[in-house]
Amino acid sequence: MEAQTLEKLKQMLNVPIDKVEEKGEELVVYVPKGQAARAIGAGGSLIRSAEFILKRKLTINESP
Repeated sequence: MEAQTLEKLKQMLNVPIDKVEEKGEELVVYVPKGQAARAIGAGGSLIRSAEFILKRKLTINESP
């Protein structure tokens, strides 16, 4: 993943990102415990807008 794309993702989700994995056309984003709901946004609004801008499906998981 490009550094520019990762920086955009950090700004859009407004949470620290621990790790990003690429699985085909999907990005799996790992955020700290308790931050997943904030990254998803109210009704999924943040995640949907990030998917639209990046043109990729995103999945948010909490870091183990």
